[in-house]
Amino acid sequence: MFNSNRPSLDELPSSAQLLRSTVIAAGAAVVILVTVVLPAEYGIDPTGAGHVLGLAEMGEIKSQLAEEAEADRQMDLQGDQSSLLDGILGLFVGKAHAQEPPAWRDEVTFTLEPDASAEWKMMMEKGGQAQYRVTVEGGRVNYDLHGHGGGETANYERGRGSAGSEGGLIAPFEGEHGWFFRNRDKGPVTVTVQVMGDYSEFFEIR
Repeated sequence: MFNSNRPSLDELPSSAQLLRSTVIAAGAAVVILVTVVLPAEYGIDPTGAGHVLGLAEMGEIKSQLAEEAEADRQMDLQGDQSSLLDGILGLFVGKAHAQEPPAWRDEVTFTLEPDASAEWKMMMEKGGQAQYRVTVEGGRVNYDLHGHGGGETANYERGRGSAGSEGGLIAPFEGEHGWFFRNRDKGPVTVTVQVMGDYSEFFEIR
């Protein structure tokens, strides 16, 4: 048998002390949940602390990647699109691109290996307008055209298995506005982005 000193009743915490410790622990857990976990994991930032700490954008990216993965899973379940339909759509896109091109202000071309990603943005003032054209060669990409700045976010357009897109946008606030690309094909793809309009800088986020 081992002998040990048993604490006296006076040394044990009282019910009030235990209750106070429980309340403090629960309050701390709620604070961590609201200021850290929700912004970092889900992009939900009710207090604004996530934007200050840089966690909200991390949560937005995680949510975006989760949605992208789910969309890819649905595409896999449905099977590949008809190669004939892809060829016809590609023919129409090619004819549209064969028309006399506008005077693009900036143009960038880059290659994405399978599962690789890239992010290109325009720095724009509130109310600024921009036009763009995106072309993809050698496969298809997933993309998210969005903006963020000053604690505000905007989602303009999303594409899954895209061979290209074109259009325009008006910035609802000052900040960075542009694309997040990811290659979900089995081979490398080449992406070309052409832009013009009211922006001060066109740059890659690394």
